[in-house]
Amino acid sequence: MKKRLPPLNWLRAFGSSAQHLSFTHAAAELNLTQAAVSQQIKALESQLGAALFKRLPRGLELTEAGLAYLPVVHEAVERLAAATDEIFGQGRRRVLTVRVSLVFFTQWLAPRLPQFRALHPEVGLRITSTIWGGDASVNDAEADLDIRHGHGKWTGLKAERLTWDRLVPVCAPSLPSPQRPLAMPKDLAQHTLLHVLGYEEGWGYWLKKAGAGQVDSSQGMQFDTLISALKMAELGQGVALARSSLVQT
Repeated sequence: MKKRLPPLNWLRAFGSSAQHLSFTHAAAELNLTQAAVSQQIKALESQLGAALFKRLPRGLELTEAGLAYLPVVHEAVERLAAATDEIFGQGRRRVLTVRVSLVFFTQWLAPRLPQFRALHPEVGLRITSTIWGGDASVNDAEADLDIRHGHGKWTGLKAERLTWDRLVPVCAPSLPSPQRPLAMPKDLAQHTLLHVLGYEEGWGYWLKKAGAGQVDSSQGMQFDTLISALKMAELGQGVALARSSLVQT
């Protein structure tokens, strides 16, 4: 059977007494009487079934059990005090929770956060990332602000447009060559296409709009996130289809 946790005031009395090796000094620090501190230590030792101090003529000395218990008690009390101040303290900052897809965070939002923090130092930020821009599996109530890609029509949410995007093919500067140019949409037939699964407007859509329907839009590699496809494009492994707000063109 697990031992019942001792009261917090007993633990504080133990921690202070161990620090000063004196019930008298601990009493002064805790604004208690020396008798009250001594009584709390005795009650703690009784509950634990072990002596924590050796009572000497000229002060106190920690027993082996006391030496082993002290760092645990100190860490627990410090963590509890820090968490209490952070969550309930009068000086706590407001926390703004932003939910955003990982690719949008890394490519667009992250570079702009230093300026926001400089303008609003009083606001704490909590960033939660998602794979899909409109992932409905996560509770919307978890975030104060949800950055999504879509047409802006989500039940129960008010949407404001953040960017105006164009779909653009992107690749590493070293990928095109005289033998395999990339000057026209039809040139994509000579290159590996990097697909992102789940996107409504993929390579098939773009090639048709660009008048290059003869290019086989099914060839290439597939990824479940845009950030993965962009990384492969950066490494010169093919051509990805990206939104203009997320890439340098």
